[in-house]
Amino acid sequence: MPNQDPYYVVPPKGAAVPIVLSSPHSGTEIPSTIAATMRPALVEVPEDTDWFVHRLYDFVSELGVTLIHARYSRYVIDLNRDPTNQPLYSDLRKETALVPTQTFSGAPLYRDGAPSTKERERRLQAYYLPYHEKLGGLLREMRQQHPHVLLFDAHSIRRTVTTISETPFADLILGDQNGKTAHPTLTESALASLKTSSYQVSHNVPFKGGYITRHFGKPSTGIHGLQLEMSQDVYMDPDRLTLDTEKATKVRHALRNLIQHLLGTLQSIEEPT
Repeated sequence: MPNQDPYYVVPPKGAAVPIVLSSPHSGTEIPSTIAATMRPALVEVPEDTDWFVHRLYDFVSELGVTLIHARYSRYVIDLNRDPTNQPLYSDLRKETALVPTQTFSGAPLYRDGAPSTKERERRLQAYYLPYHEKLGGLLREMRQQHPHVLLFDAHSIRRTVTTISETPFADLILGDQNGKTAHPTLTESALASLKTSSYQVSHNVPFKGGYITRHFGKPSTGIHGLQLEMSQDVYMDPDRLTLDTEKATKVRHALRNLIQHLLGTLQSIEEPT
């Protein structure tokens, strides 16, 4: 029977380590009933996708990391937004909604108005909650076996999105909600590892971590959350929407070092009090 879950889980090869990698925005599928109400060009190319992110990190299963990634496009429902649709930031940036009606550039998604309240609730129940319940279950199961567990939320974005910032983004942006979602030694370890690479690294500017990182990252419980945003031209051709093999190979080396570094740091953190 075909998999009907709104997510895919790639289990680790060999013994599992206490890291779960989440890619909530790399899904591209759009159910036909929803697609029929949308502008066809944005169904064919959902432009705000985190293109190929789950493929970029496909090496993590070799390291014992569990990977969960979205099946459906963020245009169906955004898995990294507050379920009550509360904004993540208090500045003037444009934030798309839990059930988006526009792209980041402001183009309307739907041909004849926004989805109804009933339809938004249906999507919350059918697509959003199952992803969060599965991710939460994976983290809780690991936490029963390890004193500390890391949720690593992986994202990518176009180099420049003027509705968020007039300034082009850094290559790699680590977010921990100003130190709230992860033990400081984990954040320090991540930054130290990233800064050994040739990539430009930013910390919490302009992305501090979305809802997933903030909701699950509770260091006092032994569950930590870090988000890594990546400018898409670091690993792909954003104009052709193709993965660039040479670029991807280079950044995978930095990402592998990062994951291995974080795993070693996780094992050195003292028991939560």
